[in-house]
Amino acid sequence: MADRDKSKPVPAERSSVEKRAPANPVDDFLRELATAPKPARTPGARGRLIFAMDATASREPSWDTAIGIQSEMFRETEALGGLDVQLAWYRGFGEFRASEWVSDSKALVARMTSVRCLAGKTQIARVLKNAIVEANRGRVGALVFVGDAMEENLDALGDLAGRLGLLGVKCFIFHEGRDAAAGRAFQHIARLTGGACCAFDASSAKQLRDLLAAVAVYAAGGRAALEDYGKKKGGEVLRLTHQVR
Repeated sequence: MADRDKSKPVPAERSSVEKRAPANPVDDFLRELATAPKPARTPGARGRLIFAMDATASREPSWDTAIGIQSEMFRETEALGGLDVQLAWYRGFGEFRASEWVSDSKALVARMTSVRCLAGKTQIARVLKNAIVEANRGRVGALVFVGDAMEENLDALGDLAGRLGLLGVKCFIFHEGRDAAAGRAFQHIARLTGGACCAFDASSAKQLRDLLAAVAVYAAGGRAALEDYGKKKGGEVLRLTHQVR
């Protein structure tokens, strides 16, 4: 056997420090989230979705738009066993409300039309806390949040989002407007639950209708149903599908 070419440097044994990749707490948590046991969905059971909205003054035009298009959520899930929805919203000075669960479009519209937007600070933490309470009572397929601003402590919201993710509830956030800080916060919250964040234009009712319907399909039929719906609709719905972990 020929002697080794001594002119070439022999690679040094990697140190234990080099072998060990630096820890990333967020990635570690997401791995834990992916392997955590999720509540099983009973075949044929109705899906449950929490539909949460910022009802502060800046959101009034979009609130009216959402009232007009929410029926699509129910229509797209009929073949999957149906959908129960809880409406949650905040506005004004510390006002937060969560309705009982409703099973048809007319009941949801009745509750939405009774709400008028009122100036105030965001209360996203209360939205997440309510979802945690509901998920501990029974399976919640998804949380939808529609908003345009975030004025709270992001670390505190991240902790709540992580707890929600471990309960198997993905958060789908629809970000209206161009607030960059809010956009980054929304992406962070959605990622910690394994959900998705999508920007939308308040002038495009069709876009919001398709996105809301996609999440309703996920809540009622799971990942496979969402993937089928994404392939059918394409565009923003397909991009949303690709974000879901």
